[in-house]
Amino acid sequence: MAACIANSRSETSSTDPFILDSNLCQVSTCYRSQLSRLSNLVSGKTNNWGGKKVSNSSKTILCDEDEDGLWLKIREEACHDLEQEPILCKYYYSSILSHISLERALACHLAMKLSNTHIDSDVLMEVFLSVFGEDHELRRAIRDDLKAVRERDPACISYVHCLLNFKGFLACQAHRVAHKLWSQGRTVMALLIQSRISEVFAVDIHPGAKIGRGILFDHATGIVIGETAIIGDNVTILHNVTLGGTGKVSGDRHPKIGDGVLIGAGTKVLGNIRIGEGAKIGAGSVVLKEVPPKTTAVGNPARLVGGK
Repeated sequence: MAACIANSRSETSSTDPFILDSNLCQVSTCYRSQLSRLSNLVSGKTNNWGGKKVSNSSKTILCDEDEDGLWLKIREEACHDLEQEPILCKYYYSSILSHISLERALACHLAMKLSNTHIDSDVLMEVFLSVFGEDHELRRAIRDDLKAVRERDPACISYVHCLLNFKGFLACQAHRVAHKLWSQGRTVMALLIQSRISEVFAVDIHPGAKIGRGILFDHATGIVIGETAIIGDNVTILHNVTLGGTGKVSGDRHPKIGDGVLIGAGTKVLGNIRIGEGAKIGAGSVVLKEVPPKTTAVGNPARLVGGK
């Protein structure tokens, strides 16, 4: 497995797609021609980059998802961002444009985020890529989550913005890998990834928790999800939400969240209770009892308001 693209401290070679002035860190005068070459690459007119062919060994994941246009859209957005901020060319190249697939870019980005002096990024990237490569449903979930953030969060200006900068999205994808490892019995690696997610993104999700597709963790800071929690599809959860236990029972002790549920900021949902499909929980609520589908609950303790 090739290592992640060298960081910006490494010396830029003459064959790099963009050449930066070492003192001013500005794009060289050949920037526009290089950007044109980049655009051709993105549009599929060439399979070369700076005179270098994409090696077969780098094509770790080539699947139907890569044909859906989302990865192409992300690369196009990256090119557009570079027109506005060319000084970011090395960051965008190493994070997006040097990769053959969405999965590879995400694996490298997560590995760089979650690595430290004792956990090498190359090791983490191997783990992420192996899980992405063997699980078709996980690859589909990544795309559904990207689309959910772009469609439901008005602060999200593009797919590439979400992929690079939204820690709720990144934490969710890292959890998906941890959950897969947990289900395979690789508990040590799963718990290590959980710990790093908590430290880096301030999101604490037990690797045993099951999470559906089309998930939006909005802001995400302070989200805590327990081991036996289950979250359905198209769920939106804001910051400082806890899906926890009451502390009185063991075993299956955490909430079950139905499809399409919205949980407001600061909400605590405690115990093995069900939040029905399409329900809404107001910010700051403490929910101790089941909430029927398509109803709204608010308060401490939470009570139903209005009709369906």
